[in-house]
Amino acid sequence: MRKKRNDGYNPEVELAKGAKFTASSYDETQKVSVKADKVTVGGKPGIAEFFGLATGKHDTSIDGTMDLWLSIFRYMRPDGTIDHVGGWDIPLALKAGQTPIATAKAFAAYINAATTRPYKAKAAGNKTTATITVVFTNNPV
Repeated sequence: MRKKRNDGYNPEVELAKGAKFTASSYDETQKVSVKADKVTVGGKPGIAEFFGLATGKHDTSIDGTMDLWLSIFRYMRPDGTIDHVGGWDIPLALKAGQTPIATAKAFAAYINAATTRPYKAKAAGNKTTATITVVFTNNPV
């Protein structure tokens, strides 16, 4: 949703705005830690690190799952319009023995396949630790 405002555009302020990036693990053995908790309009990525082999999802409860969240936010474009970016909850059911790199790649594939969301992700790591880096892709400049 875009609304036109007559206030002055300040690139430093607007490019620093972005989504709060959080994560949570509901798995007994695979954990997640957020290393950079804001994905900004100006290109600062959100980064989460995964570690441990997953116990995995074995029933209909939340146990054996992991979630990433990107919060709602607004920013002004140089032409004075206000962009509203919706929040996004990204759940993932883990498999027994799933490695951190498999988790990171699964989240990255899901994020990159979502054509209506302004985010892209990249996975990196190995069987013991892995990271996902999420960037905002709508360039307002």
